[in-house]
Amino acid sequence: MSRRSGILEFAVLGLLRESPMHGYELRKRLNTSLGVFRAFSYGTLYPCLKTLVANGWLIEEPGSTPEDALAAPLAGRRAKIVYRLTAEGKEHFEELLSQTGPDAYEDETFAARFAFFGQTSRDVRMRVLEGRRSRLEERLEKMRASLVRTRERLDDYTLELQRHGMESVEREVRWLNELIESERAGRDLKGSPSGGPAQQHNTSGSTGVLPRPGDTSGTDSPDETAT
Repeated sequence: MSRRSGILEFAVLGLLRESPMHGYELRKRLNTSLGVFRAFSYGTLYPCLKTLVANGWLIEEPGSTPEDALAAPLAGRRAKIVYRLTAEGKEHFEELLSQTGPDAYEDETFAARFAFFGQTSRDVRMRVLEGRRSRLEERLEKMRASLVRTRERLDDYTLELQRHGMESVEREVRWLNELIESERAGRDLKGSPSGGPAQQHNTSGSTGVLPRPGDTSGTDSPDETAT
């Protein structure tokens, strides 16, 4: 399994732990509410859902979300398929939430993990935050050393770009310091949806996990009859 597909499975399980959803709503939440993925197509989401169903972590049901229950049925339209987390899926997601290894500190992985910190225990949050900070401090040290070695050979614009990258990493380190201090003091972030904090701060350092310019992979129109 690729890292990106693993992140997608993690996020899908986390969103479905909150409530059952159909594919269109899941895709919308992944692309807008969490703000940790570049846009992707249904051709990416549905194979992931099928895999999770085959693993026994999700079940498919006829449209049964509160919104679907209130909507009047339309003649000639198939009922939407709603995906619901199973007990095994919940257990698997909680196992994923508890993991604090090096993969949790990477750019896209950390953003996805942070988006579900509201469902994560404090000790795990602390280990992930401290690991991320350590990873960025190492990256910052390498960037500074590289700048010292190459600055005489760089034109002004390239030099400014490197400085901008360093400033982005420095900002995230300061942000992590504040979060770690809050966690140590026993304070939780309040008043934010599951994806709020991750949207408000770019957790990618200088590499970026935001939609890539010109990326049209997620611009297909929503298929209201998709399962």
